[in-house]
Amino acid sequence: MLAAKLPCKETIRVVDEPVPVPGKGEVLIKMKASALCRSDLHRYHGVTIFDEDEKAANITPGHEPCGIVQELGEGVTKVKKGDRVAVYLGLGCTTCPDCLRGDIMLCPQFRCIGFAVNGAHADYMKVPEENCLLLPEGMDFITGALATDVGGTLYTACRKVGLNGTKSVVIIGCGPMGSGGILMAKGFGAQVIAVDMDEERLKMAKELGADYVVNPGREDSVKKVKELTEGRGADAAIVTAGGNIPLNSALNSVRPKGQVALIAESNSATIDPSNQFVRTLVELKGCWYFNRGDWEEIAHFIVDRKIPLKKISSHTFSISEAEKAFPLFDSGKTQKVVFVWDD
Repeated sequence: MLAAKLPCKETIRVVDEPVPVPGKGEVLIKMKASALCRSDLHRYHGVTIFDEDEKAANITPGHEPCGIVQELGEGVTKVKKGDRVAVYLGLGCTTCPDCLRGDIMLCPQFRCIGFAVNGAHADYMKVPEENCLLLPEGMDFITGALATDVGGTLYTACRKVGLNGTKSVVIIGCGPMGSGGILMAKGFGAQVIAVDMDEERLKMAKELGADYVVNPGREDSVKKVKELTEGRGADAAIVTAGGNIPLNSALNSVRPKGQVALIAESNSATIDPSNQFVRTLVELKGCWYFNRGDWEEIAHFIVDRKIPLKKISSHTFSISEAEKAFPLFDSGKTQKVVFVWDD
């Protein structure tokens, strides 16, 4: 089978290797769609984010996959051959309070598919059966792949900040995650104000349903948000762009007792605790992936509300074209780039 590898910094190789054999409690999945993620680019640029060891160069990346169950290992009872599944990216100890609650990404022994073990940018992958997420009727494979990291994370963020038809939300950063946030927030019925420096991304934001778009390179985005919300500020903000400025913009754009969901990775930031928290009672919430037990709710929300997640897949490639796909996605000139298998 073909598999993409990252043997060294900013280098992609497509290699031919044996199809994996599922062990006890595992299943073999024939891939149908596997989305590239910003986290893949961390590995591409040689940046460690999950304490990968020296063996990482041999590990196939990819943690946003969808496919068909091809073979069952010994003792598998929860899924069957032919099941259409997405894959939950987290591997945990299975017994700690976080794992039992479904928050596998918080497990002290957390490992990520595509970082600690072979991932989905390959013709086949094997995973524990409990990582299989059954696709509902009416969900295609590309949507299924995007429904995990993008859909699941942004659904969780929207729910954490209490979005509904009476609320307004500022989404700061209109790349793939922010675009997914626009779609999910509109699914909840919220008024969406999209903020980004890139006019092409703002154009896409309008096409996805954003009610207003703001370019902070052209105008004061905090002032504009206040104007659009009768002077009070938005009810919530979702931050999908990293760095100090986007976070502060979010904190300054929400009303007193507003809520900010932070998704973007960032190593440091300078904030004003007194004026942004103490005197405003604003809440800042970390949002990383979704609870394993929420999948059915998330998937049916996407199908029932007809959330067009597939619209944020701007480019598709075969796995044999991985050497083209990674640099293109790294250019920042795309939305989601997805590997697809048509056979």
